[in-house]
Amino acid sequence: MGCACCKQKKSAKAAAAAAIVDVTDLSPSNIDGGSFAATTQGRYCSEPNHTIPDFNQGFSCSTIFPNTNTHQRPGGGGVTLFIALYDYDARTEDDLTFQKGEKFQIINNTEGDWWEARSLDTGSSGYIPSNYVAPVDSIQAEEWYFGKMGRKDAERQLLGHGNQRGTFLIRESETTKGAYSLSIRDWDDNKGDHVKHYKIRKLDNGGYYITTRSQFDTVPQLVDHYKGNNDGLCYYLTNACVNSTPLTMGLGRDAWEVSRNALALQKKLGQGCFGDVWMGMWNGTTKVAVKTLKPGTMSPEAFLEEAQIMKRLRHDKLVQLYAVVSEEPIYIITEFMSQGSLLDFLKDGEGQNLKLPQLVDMAAQIAAGMAYIERMNYIHRDLRAANILVGDNLVCKIADFGLARLIEDNEYTARQGAKFPIKWTAPEAALYGRFTIKSDVWSFGILLTELITKGRVPYPGT
Repeated sequence: MGCACCKQKKSAKAAAAAAIVDVTDLSPSNIDGGSFAATTQGRYCSEPNHTIPDFNQGFSCSTIFPNTNTHQRPGGGGVTLFIALYDYDARTEDDLTFQKGEKFQIINNTEGDWWEARSLDTGSSGYIPSNYVAPVDSIQAEEWYFGKMGRKDAERQLLGHGNQRGTFLIRESETTKGAYSLSIRDWDDNKGDHVKHYKIRKLDNGGYYITTRSQFDTVPQLVDHYKGNNDGLCYYLTNACVNSTPLTMGLGRDAWEVSRNALALQKKLGQGCFGDVWMGMWNGTTKVAVKTLKPGTMSPEAFLEEAQIMKRLRHDKLVQLYAVVSEEPIYIITEFMSQGSLLDFLKDGEGQNLKLPQLVDMAAQIAAGMAYIERMNYIHRDLRAANILVGDNLVCKIADFGLARLIEDNEYTARQGAKFPIKWTAPEAALYGRFTIKSDVWSFGILLTELITKGRVPYPGT
């Protein structure tokens, strides 16, 4: 019984509680099951940019590191110095080679993803990738800090090779602004290797705690405390999670339309109706994937216009478009994914032995990438396992988004015959050419059948 108003309030509270997928205090909850939408929304990192950024405006340091200032402070307080988080070998004459731990003064940070900097160790100046550095003495400079990372991504990272029990990372809380989450690799007889999560809460006075009996001024102090003893955690903290060197945003500061001569095609990875895919090297320094399109496949002008949009789509579940060769034959240069296409991975690779939870995780990664594409008001048009690429630790990324509409081929545009992926295409798209995000959802459903059948062709026998 009770009034309608009370019932509505109770319902709202229950909904709010259900929406919280991160854990609280010392009650790690590794929930199995639940709705697919909740899994996708709560356990995967959201897109880095909610709108397509204006790359002509550039970014300031405060965009990436909001609590820092790289300019002279009033009163002669000096500048914020940055420290290298990874090694980097110069790819062009303008780049600066540096080693992990090297310190920099930023000269110019207005050109987006590549900053002009001067090394305090060598005195040399040049461009550096902005995601390879962090302010000195900031939390971003700590080896165990992984920034904006979803719960499932953290679990995949911690359960990867090279991590033992007690390995940990700290990431931004997905549910509470200004708070963090501690993720620890654990082991027991029942579950084997698994990951537990704890919320690091922030005090009004600026301190941090997991339990109120143990409070600390800074997160590094909290980490040092739990390295000595577990103090209620599942296990004491040992080493920071192994973290692979991240991709740079683009091949270089000014490397969008590149010379064909700068590319060395080394190994053919696949072959399709409209071209081939190669593993290659750019400028003798960077491993890349190169999609070579047969002459006449699409208009160079239309492709270049579409590519300008595609390169602005940035999400950790989308394959990064690095550069293009816009003269025919067109080359599309992207990041290299070590395990190849999801289709081949399921049929002939390690994917043959995957269990249902791993397949669901891969599906959720693809859904997270497609949700970002939808938010960007974009359409894939050719979503299937052959256009999903797999990397280390079962990371899945969406490839070839948007290219289908540019193909100039009579058999393809007629939406019939061997070249057109009819079995993945929604009826309204196949019959009338009406491609929308809804037709992408249809294709995603067919992709799920590919996952569950380990790469079998949909609708066998038809």
